[in-house]
Amino acid sequence: MTKFPHFFYLFTLVFLAVSCQKEPKNTKIQGSVFGTTYSVIYHDDTNYQKEFDSLFMAINNSMSTYIPNSDISKLNRNETNKVDHHFMAVYETAKAIHQETNGAFDPTIGAVVNAWDFGPEGGIVALDSLKIDSLMQGVGLHKVHIVNNRVNKLPETYIDFNAIAKGYGVDVIGEFLERHNVSDYLVEIGGEIRARGLNKEKDSPWRVGVETPNFNDEHSVFKAISITNGAMATSGTYRKFKIDNNGNRYSHIIDTKTGYPSKTNVLSVSVIANNCMTADAYATAFEAMGVEKTEAFLKNRPNLKAFLIFENDNNELETLSLNNFPDN
Repeated sequence: MTKFPHFFYLFTLVFLAVSCQKEPKNTKIQGSVFGTTYSVIYHDDTNYQKEFDSLFMAINNSMSTYIPNSDISKLNRNETNKVDHHFMAVYETAKAIHQETNGAFDPTIGAVVNAWDFGPEGGIVALDSLKIDSLMQGVGLHKVHIVNNRVNKLPETYIDFNAIAKGYGVDVIGEFLERHNVSDYLVEIGGEIRARGLNKEKDSPWRVGVETPNFNDEHSVFKAISITNGAMATSGTYRKFKIDNNGNRYSHIIDTKTGYPSKTNVLSVSVIANNCMTADAYATAFEAMGVEKTEAFLKNRPNLKAFLIFENDNNELETLSLNNFPDN
């Protein structure tokens, strides 16, 4: 009779135990936050719903201009100058991108955004050039300084991080998952996404869509792309805009140099970067900069990829892919 060593039995038992364990399925958590919806899909069987809600609450309490008692709302009313680490993280990135884009991205334009009735506080009745000039006195992120979590700004300066905070929220959830050893996930908040690893259930890269710019509020996918380790954010002018008496369409993106809505032919800008906060801010900046300036800006910045949808002189849609933005 053939005898087998004891380690063979031990190996067999371990192998059987491992083979009987089921591979964890993707967990999907959905909900509402930041005035929109969110979806988190990750390859782990632990439910982190409560942790996500707690993180979202902290970010809202720090930077939501729609919450009267948030830190940023009290700061804008000059009732406090103290901010938390969430505010600091967003401020530092915003400051860097403000400098890089020569002010095209500027979170201090918030009071002017409100004046044009694109923000949370409602528009100014009989808005004229004098009122705009007055509001513009407080615009300029270079006028805001933070030392030891204390903000030094002009009393009239109004800070609004809505063009970057959603991307930051995406990153916060992604970084939370990574701290808990989750390496395969897709986080999406209102169309802004961050992906790492693979969709393990399908054994394929994560698939995300670039939305078609429809003025009638319909939702459809213009193109779908694969993404594994990166983040994408999209800024569009086709949902918030005004039309003047001559039929010209002006976007909700306010020109930080003039204080007036941008007259632009750019309908949508999608940006891929390493993190979603950076992609979110640059997408907004590129909307304001337009096609030619964006193309020139990205020539020396291969770490950023962009996809622009715009109208040509014949009111036909055209697209432009920059820095190898994926085709599919």
